Amino acid sequence: MTSTPIRAPQQDRSRATRQRLLVAAVDSLAEIGWAGSTVAVIAERAGVSRGATQHHFPTREDLITAALAYMSEVRMTEIRREAATLPAGAARTRAVVQMMVQIYTGPLFKAALQVWAIAASEPMLRAQLVPLEARIAREAHHIALELLGVDEAVPGVRETVQGMLDMARGLGLADVLTDDSARRRRVIAHWSAILDRELRVAGAPPAS
Repeated sequence: MTSTPIRAPQQDRSRATRQRLLVAAVDSLAEIGWAGSTVAVIAERAGVSRGATQHHFPTREDLITAALAYMSEVRMTEIRREAATLPAGAARTRAVVQMMVQIYTGPLFKAALQVWAIAASEPMLRAQLVPLEARIAREAHHIALELLGVDEAVPGVRETVQGMLDMARGLGLADVLTDDSARRRRVIAHWSAILDRELRVAGAPPAS
């Protein structure tokens, strides 16, 4: 007697389809930009029909903003998981800075830049993107505080950590057109020392 394979529940298949579309959208934006990342192109990359794509996401704007939100959550989860391996002291500060810089030098940030450029002149897309980007920025800030083991209630800590994140974003922009990795390593090393020193002066030494 042969057994009949158990089919995945419809909800699980729907979730898997949705995730494939979200990942494909970010990859497409990072590789070929906004103009090339049509619904049809993203659907093909994901191996999903256009009809199924539009069932999940009625517009390209819906798909793109959902993709940025989903992949941001994935990346933040990965960072928290990696935190278990962080060293102590000044070495930890440098490792945290490196992790934050990686957020802004990877495919997700490059994809987001494509959307920012369009949103600047598209009010409907901008209305969806602004609250999303604000939420992602807050999450990055909270993770940085968490990994550094510092309290932003201490005067100067919030501004110091935010300055690090602004620096990381700037390094991401510098890496868009050319490989900026050599200069970036020097900047990270120097900025990490400054950050470690400033946090100690503020009375909020990084976690050991």
